[in-house]
Amino acid sequence: MLKTLLPSVREFKKDTLLTPLFVSCESILEIVIPTLMAYMIDNGISQQNMAYVWRMGLALLLAAALSLLTGGLAGRSAAIASSGFAQNLRHDMYYQVQQFSFSNIDKFSTASIITRLTTDVTNVQNAFQMVIRLAVRAPVMIIFALIFSFRIDRQLSLIFLGAIPVLGVGLALISLRVHPIFVRVFNTYDRLNRVVQENLRGIRVVKSYTREGYEEHKFNAISESIFKDFSKAEKRLAFNMPLMQFCLYGSMLLLSWFGAQAIVAGGNNAATGLSTGELTGLITYAMQILMSLMMVSMILVMIIISRASSERIAELLNEKSDLHNPAQPLEVVKDGSVSFENVSFSYARQSDKPVLDQINLSIKSGETVGILGATGAAKSSLVQLIPRLYDVSAGRVVVGGADVRDYDLAALRNQVAMVLQKNVLFSGSIKQNLRWGNADATDEELVRACQIAQADGFIRSFPAGYDTYIEQGGSNVSGGQRQRLCIARALLKKPLILILDDSTSAVDTKTDRLIRQALKEDIPATTKIIIAQRVASVQDADKIVVMDDGRIAAVGNHARLLASCDIYREVYESQTRGGVIHEN
Repeated sequence: MLKTLLPSVREFKKDTLLTPLFVSCESILEIVIPTLMAYMIDNGISQQNMAYVWRMGLALLLAAALSLLTGGLAGRSAAIASSGFAQNLRHDMYYQVQQFSFSNIDKFSTASIITRLTTDVTNVQNAFQMVIRLAVRAPVMIIFALIFSFRIDRQLSLIFLGAIPVLGVGLALISLRVHPIFVRVFNTYDRLNRVVQENLRGIRVVKSYTREGYEEHKFNAISESIFKDFSKAEKRLAFNMPLMQFCLYGSMLLLSWFGAQAIVAGGNNAATGLSTGELTGLITYAMQILMSLMMVSMILVMIIISRASSERIAELLNEKSDLHNPAQPLEVVKDGSVSFENVSFSYARQSDKPVLDQINLSIKSGETVGILGATGAAKSSLVQLIPRLYDVSAGRVVVGGADVRDYDLAALRNQVAMVLQKNVLFSGSIKQNLRWGNADATDEELVRACQIAQADGFIRSFPAGYDTYIEQGGSNVSGGQRQRLCIARALLKKPLILILDDSTSAVDTKTDRLIRQALKEDIPATTKIIIAQRVASVQDADKIVVMDDGRIAAVGNHARLLASCDIYREVYESQTRGGVIHEN
């Protein structure tokens, strides 16, 4: 896990290394101060030697000032190092997700990725800052305080050593019982984020069905689960403080009792017993040692919390994409021809029933192909293999005369424009959304693409025209308008292959017909693959593929399928009311 996370420190190594250095200096100076105080009490105040008192006083001021300075520098460098580490972690995770194939993304839910990028990174950031500061300060303080206290009185210093195993065993038991709870909590956070996302995305549906109460109950149930787990964990962690206080006050009482006896027995003479200054120093070192142990317990608590987050971040960073470029990838797609050769495909690697089974299909460059079939017939799964969003389980998909696995991924996908079922627009102007298809497209090219997609008319009806601001997800435009904008965006890529996955389902039949006509006339050399539920959307295609339960049931033109394919004829008759398709 550390091997995975630590490379994200990168340019902040200097601050990461400086922090322990400053902390060590600060700690050593704090260790020296009690000894200087003991000297001042025994050799200055007790002997009424004011010159010595002044010298020790100045030394104390200098040590305190240097301790303050190094402490401030340590805090500054720790803040820079931890913030930079968190920034790099988010960067690395985000870029890792960008490299994922669809199958990798399917493994992690959107809510889980968001939790890892936010809550989990914050936990790791806090733990990192605590480790490079307190995890250095505490051991240094304990080691040097023990050395200095043993120099004063070995027997009394054994009190500190007795407290250490008590604390160690107690903290280990707390750690073992709390860590599994935090693992469960952060997995529950994923569910909470998912519920919130679903509610906000579907808020119009929630309100239209007056299901606010149900959504509130669902949210409260998960929130209550997190509350109970956190409460359970905090109750167990609460034993940490009483244990620390027991060791602290127990050690102080024992030290005061035995120290006072030693002073009385020795007559406050350091040569024969224990002096007042030495007892003062021992008490200060006792406080430093026990406070350092308390720091260790705080570090342990933070590490317990962050360990679960670290494991989740490392899991995402270690995930390898299922899709890779070959050693010598092809950079040029020759044409828009597509061929499926004995293709079988499953989303799960070990599945009893494939999603696609023994698909054989040949599409010539420039052809218009319609794909029809019932919901769940695997139409979308078929076309997602063309730009290699998934890899086949068996057989091969050939584009432009070469296996898609032989192409550079970017080169292949730049020649395949795909308008998915879920039309996604991003916050920004219409122009900015369209230029996702081609960042260098001119205004004239934007207008032409929108004319083909039958979007130019409604865009110009907006007061701001092409500069109209689109809300996140395109919530301020209709479903049909979103679909047409997405088609225009795809056309700006000037692809060799255009795939419309049920992309005109929200437009009326007249607009649908105008889009198909414009595609045929304006981009005749582009291979067009149209998935549709309406026969009217595909009946003019060069060939129509009828799919049924992951297999190709029939291939042919409209007239041939009406005569030979029962599935196609049933769909046609159910939509035409007596055999006539009505288009407005």
